[in-house]
Amino acid sequence: MGVIIGARKPVRPHGRNRGAHNHNNMRATDTTASPQRHLPAALRWMPVQLVLLFVLLTAIDIACQLLRVWLVRIAPPGLGDIAWLLGALILSVAMIGAYRRLVGALEQRRADELATGLALRGLSGGALAGAALFGLVYLVLWAAGAASSGGFSGFGGAGRALGVAIESAIGEEILFRGVLFRHLESAFGTTLALALSALAFGLVHAGNAGASWISTLAIALESGVLLGVAYAATRSLWLPIGLHFGWNFTEGGIFGAAVSGGQYQGLIPLQLSGPPWLTGGAFGPEASLPALLIALGASAALGWYAVRRGTWQPPGWRLRAVRP
Repeated sequence: MGVIIGARKPVRPHGRNRGAHNHNNMRATDTTASPQRHLPAALRWMPVQLVLLFVLLTAIDIACQLLRVWLVRIAPPGLGDIAWLLGALILSVAMIGAYRRLVGALEQRRADELATGLALRGLSGGALAGAALFGLVYLVLWAAGAASSGGFSGFGGAGRALGVAIESAIGEEILFRGVLFRHLESAFGTTLALALSALAFGLVHAGNAGASWISTLAIALESGVLLGVAYAATRSLWLPIGLHFGWNFTEGGIFGAAVSGGQYQGLIPLQLSGPPWLTGGAFGPEASLPALLIALGASAALGWYAVRRGTWQPPGWRLRAVRP
């Protein structure tokens, strides 16, 4: 899951009003938001907000990645990994800060889906879950005789793999779950928003090295669905960010597999052999059947939790921006 240049308590759902009490409580406590009526009528239309947020944040994401490319290029020998990590840190701060400010300006509310108080639990839990899920993928590959280890290879390239995992997790989750999925869900409900945003996420990866229609479909069904359901279940971006990071870093940074076509050294590189349906071929294990089935199983569990928790929004049709 990645397109890289150069390489507390449950939060109230954003979208449809979940009750007068929550609505009034937010209005009473949110002193940072100015009244919605101050916005021009066109900016209160959901499609306009979606496009503006997506375009502006994509521009910031690309600019930060280009800055990181420059930092890596001018870094002294041996410090390339440090430059990668610095670039990833800059992108993270810029994207999170810009998202919060833009949501405040356009949607007239605080970005509670990126509340600082939820960050540690969401990121740590998500990262561990993502690592466990991809570890399970490799366990299946090993049991099938498709994976063999060459032993510990050292820390060379670990900084790059870590930086790429951070960049893709922060940038793509803010764009595809924080902007695209959230706005589509507010208009059409969770199910249709999940389908549309997952399809878009798969198509974005269609141009990666080693990509095929199979890998595009796999990314849409496993990553697009899993990460969207993770947001729907928690109403927080921190869990999908953590999941995305843990999945990617385990795949490339630890096991040295291709991540959406990108090549990495890995701390404990495992050699894969076998048919593409089992190993994912040149695109990496993300395009394999084991990864797809494991991710869909996790998605089903999170979806069940979202329905039980009451955060799965019913179908609808609403293009006006929804007030918190």
